[in-house]
Amino acid sequence: MTGGFAVRGRALHAPAADRLELLPDALIEVDDAGMIRAVRPAGAVPLPAGPLVMLAPQQVLLPGLCDLHIHAPQWPQRGTALDRPLRDWLHADTFPLEARFADTDYAAAVYDDLVATLLANGTTTAVYFASRHLAATIRLAETCLRHGQRAVVGRVAMDHPGQCPDFYRDASADCAEAETRALIAAVRALPGNATPLVWPAITPRFIPACSDDLLRRLGRLAAESGAHVQTHCSESDWQDAHVRARCGYGDTAALAGFGLLTRRTVLAHGIFMDDADLDAVGRAGAGIAHCPLSNFYFGDAVFPLRAALDRAVHVGLGTDIAAGASASVLEVARTAIAAARALESGVDPAIARHHRGRPGARIDAVTAFWLATAGGGIVLDLPIGLFRPGYAFDALLIDPHGAGSNLAHAADDTAERLLGRIIHTADRAAIRRVWVGGRVVRPAADGPPV
Repeated sequence: MTGGFAVRGRALHAPAADRLELLPDALIEVDDAGMIRAVRPAGAVPLPAGPLVMLAPQQVLLPGLCDLHIHAPQWPQRGTALDRPLRDWLHADTFPLEARFADTDYAAAVYDDLVATLLANGTTTAVYFASRHLAATIRLAETCLRHGQRAVVGRVAMDHPGQCPDFYRDASADCAEAETRALIAAVRALPGNATPLVWPAITPRFIPACSDDLLRRLGRLAAESGAHVQTHCSESDWQDAHVRARCGYGDTAALAGFGLLTRRTVLAHGIFMDDADLDAVGRAGAGIAHCPLSNFYFGDAVFPLRAALDRAVHVGLGTDIAAGASASVLEVARTAIAAARALESGVDPAIARHHRGRPGARIDAVTAFWLATAGGGIVLDLPIGLFRPGYAFDALLIDPHGAGSNLAHAADDTAERLLGRIIHTADRAAIRRVWVGGRVVRPAADGPPV
């Protein structure tokens, strides 16, 4: 091995939504670009001469976690006003907060805390909606790069005078398009980002917040630039009704018509998608950010996750900060399991058991783990989420003996039992070390790989 380093110990990953793989004593060799060079049984080959990280017997290596939907400027808002309907929550609480990000110094302080906290919780890849302020959005991209977090960052575009307040709205479709173009250029030109760690995203907030002119412009820009696209889709009854009344059909068809349904599109929520919508998303190769907790709060419904997976639609997980209050993708994974179980069994005891649910809707811990890792990588079209040659070495060292850890542990656990314990009981205290692209980013962002 020339350059790079190696890690030896137990590793756990999910190559498919229904398949868990335990590597009981793996030797994972990482090159000097942070990519996995080889994965082999440690006893079958001589140990490399370079730096070696040896895991303790109780420790296990997981792929880094991917969060497909975060509202970065809502970080100070977590846990507040979650009893309001979505439209009220936006206008009374969220838009006034996001407007404060015109102050770039304020934005910098919030974003520094946000990125550091998410990394400490194991989020190695994050997809961010920023505010509508170009300078602050560039600062978010710079913050991700400085901390070493893999990220997709978008400046929110929103110009509709009937749906956006005067104090927080793009002056015109021209302005929104120009600043989106400027963001794409700025992120791609960031010093140290030549081999991208941070990507720009075209980010129409959602159809109600954007004029048809703006949506068409952003669709053309998506085709021209090849950038990621992110937006909300079929999130609430109110949004769904608005789009149908305005466009004559639902969110998915409308976004496709505007040119915004691409291989690199991330659609947040998708609760009210029907089979035709799911098929359209699948044909486009786009993906869905499943946000189970905020779906409860603001969608008043459960996304049909199993139906989407059965139709081979790309799906990953999102915290939806701040409509979702948790900073932990592991917590989102356990919530996804609970939400799917609730959809299958039903929740109203006044309805007979055999009538109140949707049979076959549940998922297990393996599927939730895959969604949080490789599934998110597939949505983003990035080589992350698996311990395989050619994939980035984004990884978490999980240690049940970490100070204050809630992680249950038994020496004789099978792979499935070990994963179940991690998904259902692991917390920030159990994450002892975090790598992104071969670099240790927690606990020491500037430390060596070992």
